[in-house]
Amino acid sequence: MHSEQHITSAFDRDLEGIQARIMKMGGLVEAAILDAAQSLEERDEELADKVRAGDRVIDQLEEQINEDSARVIALRSPTAIDLRIVLSVMKIAGNLERIGDYAKNMAKRTGVLIQMTPIEGTHAALRRMARAVQLMLKDALDAYIQRDANLAQDVINRDRDIDQMYNALFREFLTFMLEDPRNITACMHLHFIAKNNERMGDHVTSIAEQVIYLVTGEKPDENRPKGDKTSTDLSVAPPGDWLESDEDD
Repeated sequence: MHSEQHITSAFDRDLEGIQARIMKMGGLVEAAILDAAQSLEERDEELADKVRAGDRVIDQLEEQINEDSARVIALRSPTAIDLRIVLSVMKIAGNLERIGDYAKNMAKRTGVLIQMTPIEGTHAALRRMARAVQLMLKDALDAYIQRDANLAQDVINRDRDIDQMYNALFREFLTFMLEDPRNITACMHLHFIAKNNERMGDHVTSIAEQVIYLVTGEKPDENRPKGDKTSTDLSVAPPGDWLESDEDD
């Protein structure tokens, strides 16, 4: 019995260390989202460079979390419930790493867009969208720490707002391009940034779903409703790679 308690307390200590890294990683990702959007709106190339450089730290934290998690599973032989916690942590870290990549990709385009004439109103709209995603992420991480399934569900529901913001921006970009072909290149870059924001919202939603799974043992309905589908209707989209994802390189 004494040995079992010793293993349990060692597992708890290990888990606390991993969770501390998750929260550090989450804080860095939240900052990257906001800084990437700010660098675009304020045409601040130095801030954009900071986001790109900071992504390496986020990647390193994910690697450390995965290594620590694997070691805990190997050494502590966790119970089914404890194993679920460790696996959820690894999935959350993976989602955070992807969100960090999307923030970095947003920052990469700032340098290009600085050379172009600003498209009126779009940079502020993108920053509002990024702020909404960042607040979702903050709440998803709070839900994880507090094991709050209701807050996690609220985060999942808010993803619809992100989808609606994305679709509104998509229509706006089409309008700007039709009004003046000189806007096309800038609008293409801005669209990729909007799409990155929308994808970040999806990854935050995945984190919230992990929280619900962790608390209830059940996965939420995977067929969650998405927002308006305008942006995926090819009849209104220009040809070429307009809808291609902006993957990390």
